[in-house]
Amino acid sequence: MARDRNQSFDDPKGLRQSRWSTGALFERRDRFGRFTEAIARGMGTPWFLFALSLFVIVWMIYNTFGPASLRFDSIALGFTTLTLILSLQASYAAPLILLAQNRQDDRDRVQIEQDRQRAERNLADTEYLAREVVALRLAMRDVATKDFIRAELRALLEELEAEVDKK
Repeated sequence: MARDRNQSFDDPKGLRQSRWSTGALFERRDRFGRFTEAIARGMGTPWFLFALSLFVIVWMIYNTFGPASLRFDSIALGFTTLTLILSLQASYAAPLILLAQNRQDDRDRVQIEQDRQRAERNLADTEYLAREVVALRLAMRDVATKDFIRAELRALLEELEAEVDKK
């Protein structure tokens, strides 16, 4: 029996995933989220503002000074079509920017959690190393120092010299 191309080998035999399954829905949401971020990123650039300004200027010049028979938006009505187009653009831009901001907030939340966990690990490592340094310092108190060994060697050398002088 051939398996369906959309079905994973992890799925039980005979279970067919619909196109509305959770994984497919998440993938579509993620794709839409990436799309909204691209749009928001594009709207936040100086080039977008320059292009939009250029579009509005060209629109107004054409509909003011262009041939009367070819004008499609009247200056007498206050460029109603242009106003509607800009309102439509703004009505779509705001929710797309909010969606992109929500995705960024989610990423920031995950990053903050990872940073917190990393900080906890660093703190635990630092405390462990501090305890080890204290243990080494305590152990070093019982170890002979360089000055102690020199003093002992001098005393021993003096004793040997005294015995040699006696003979």
